[in-house]
Amino acid sequence: MDKIALATILIPFIGALLAACLPYRAARALALVVALAASAGSAALGLAYFNAGMPENCTFNLVSYNSAMFGGAGHTVEIFGVLVDRVSTLICFAVVFLGFLVVLYSTAYLTKDNREHPHEGTTRFYAIMLAFIGAMAGLTLSSTLFGQLLFFEITGGCSWGLIGYYQTPKSLRSAMKALLVTHLGALGLYVAAAWLFHETGSFALSGIAGLGDTAKIIVVGGVLFAAWGKSAQIPMHMWLPDAMEAPTPVSAYLHAASMVKVGVFIFARAVMAAGDIPPVVGQVGMVMAVITLIYGFIMYLPQTDMKRLLAYSTITQLSYIFFAISLAALCTDPVLRNTVLLFGAIAYIFNHAFAKSLFFLVAGALSYTCGTRTLTQLQGILSRLPLLGVGFCVAALAITGVPPLNGFFSKYPIFTTGFALGSTHWLVLVLTVLVMIESVGSFAWFLYWFGKTVPGKPSEVVAQAQPVPAAMKLVLAILVFMSFCSSIMAVYWLNHGG
Repeated sequence: MDKIALATILIPFIGALLAACLPYRAARALALVVALAASAGSAALGLAYFNAGMPENCTFNLVSYNSAMFGGAGHTVEIFGVLVDRVSTLICFAVVFLGFLVVLYSTAYLTKDNREHPHEGTTRFYAIMLAFIGAMAGLTLSSTLFGQLLFFEITGGCSWGLIGYYQTPKSLRSAMKALLVTHLGALGLYVAAAWLFHETGSFALSGIAGLGDTAKIIVVGGVLFAAWGKSAQIPMHMWLPDAMEAPTPVSAYLHAASMVKVGVFIFARAVMAAGDIPPVVGQVGMVMAVITLIYGFIMYLPQTDMKRLLAYSTITQLSYIFFAISLAALCTDPVLRNTVLLFGAIAYIFNHAFAKSLFFLVAGALSYTCGTRTLTQLQGILSRLPLLGVGFCVAALAITGVPPLNGFFSKYPIFTTGFALGSTHWLVLVLTVLVMIESVGSFAWFLYWFGKTVPGKPSEVVAQAQPVPAAMKLVLAILVFMSFCSSIMAVYWLNHGG
């Protein structure tokens, strides 16, 4: 398993180096092959883990040294390793497979036929995308804070390159803002890694469980701060809406499937590793999640640019995951803790990645074929562009948690756990009610825009739409399917661990 995991991480990086040296068409073809190979690697890793009986905490130490070399006590210091378990294999598959789908979609989107952004594409785009896929695989599989920090910073550099891809003054400013804000958040991860090493002599995540309460607050709190920056939560939320200057496939990957999921993933990993956590961590996490959720909801109400609407919606959806992880930090009942952490938070990361990627790529297809993604100019999508109309409907219902779409099955455990804990914690009850109100409000607002844009007689720009390329149609069809089925996959996989 360690060799498969390492190959899944390294293949995209090697592909990125090769793509950067090739002519454009060769680089584009290579990117497809490499992204597909990495996806096969992530699936093979899951299969190998399943065949091994899905043991808990299957850790492989890949880079370490003996502290006696530097005058220490002579114990092994783990620098980087891979943790293969039901969580890492599930999320690794999601981020790598979605990377492949985005690369495939981009081969059709980045052409001169794109009505909104006529552009042939560059080798730079595919090289950075492959590096990003490799960094996400490395982060999801890392068993140490050092490894998480390394790949955390690589994703920041890749996002800078992709957000500023069009090289316009506005896109370059947005890219720099994203880089600076997420790097500011990284300071929390530096503090967490340094403090963990100071206390345990190692960077291994497993060492968090043995810390005292004060040290746990510092380490998990540092991870939470870094997570706020990467996942665009208040007070470091301001970079995400501006990052919509990136090409839409980039928005789908960075701001729905991968980069923004880094924050919630490392926070979930820290909580899972820490065991019993001082309540203050969960309380702060919950309160900030609800504040961000309400802010995000208010901010997406006036938006008419579909991508900016989805950006603020992403901020609120990530708040649900932070709320779930923070609930888990407060749980003393192991059944409730596992329910909300695994089926609330981890399944939410998996499900939301597919549903929100679908929504972003529908927006990209509308831009490509109609020349605009402004919602007030779009009407009658279903009659003229049936796949895009279906995709809009499925994505909207999925992210707002309507059964039988995948979002329902990750929101439900959050509400049930919130009300269960709320019987003894009044603050938890109040916050859970606010979260539920936002969920209903989001459903109503997306239903409003669905009624405005999808049914009815086509507007002028929709009536004059050009055909959607086959590659884009294939990707959208796969994501529609996954928006129905990903929750079944997640529940099956998470239930069969240990």
